[in-house]
Amino acid sequence: MININGNLISLQDAKISIENRGYKYGDALFETLKVVNGKIFFFEDHYFRLMASMRILRMEIPMTFTMEFLEGEILKTVEANDLLQSSARVRLNVDRGEGGKYMPDEDSSVAYNIVAETLSNPFYPVNSFDNYVVDLYKDYYMAPGLLSGLKSNNKAIQVIGSIYAKENGLDNCLVLNTSKSVIETLNGNLFLVKGDTIKTPPLEDGCLKGVMRKQILALLQNNPNYTIEEASISPFELQKADELFMTNTIVGIQSIGQYRKKKYANTIATEIIKMLNVKLRLA
Repeated sequence: MININGNLISLQDAKISIENRGYKYGDALFETLKVVNGKIFFFEDHYFRLMASMRILRMEIPMTFTMEFLEGEILKTVEANDLLQSSARVRLNVDRGEGGKYMPDEDSSVAYNIVAETLSNPFYPVNSFDNYVVDLYKDYYMAPGLLSGLKSNNKAIQVIGSIYAKENGLDNCLVLNTSKSVIETLNGNLFLVKGDTIKTPPLEDGCLKGVMRKQILALLQNNPNYTIEEASISPFELQKADELFMTNTIVGIQSIGQYRKKKYANTIATEIIKMLNVKLRLA
């Protein structure tokens, strides 16, 4: 069952108009959430990121879009798909409805839809990484700035980058911005470990304002064992790193095993996963 503006509809009956602005212009945002036993992981962070992104896109946020309302709609959708007592991957999509060209009609109003599907792992496992191989994606570049950091429906680079990865036997690609700094992977934020320093690109470089990125930085902020840096990453640094890992809400942490001829460990990533799972169990 799919939730379209509060109405539960079967997948077969669910339809979006050809005039939908998310379809026509990518005038839409989405959040991908992990729900386990009726609890939405990091929902407050997802909610405030969505609200901030809607403001950046100058969407008129409905008065009904409270945290409690959207949480209720998400859980209603999860329950309708018999996933309330298990694990679910949920996509919450928000668009500006229908009407207008580039300039929306004055009566265009925000619409939403929610889709839930089964997810196997309730918490975050230590993922296999030895054969997880990446390379740079250099056909196209991301522009630095806030718009690149939005979780919008404009994902052309991620789509064609994923096709490129499959064609070249890669598990993922590292995305560059127009300054040729490495900013993220195709589907998550990037962290680089060298000694006791853990580094991730700053939001100003154009990387996604990831919810899991925020969680990892918060976990490590007061840890005396590590030095945390939000700083640009040059492709040359990749060869000298001890570890590379990517993060997103669904996977948690995925260690990278190899970049070109360089192979990495996953000692620090494994430690962070354990810290993350302890935090979730105590929440």
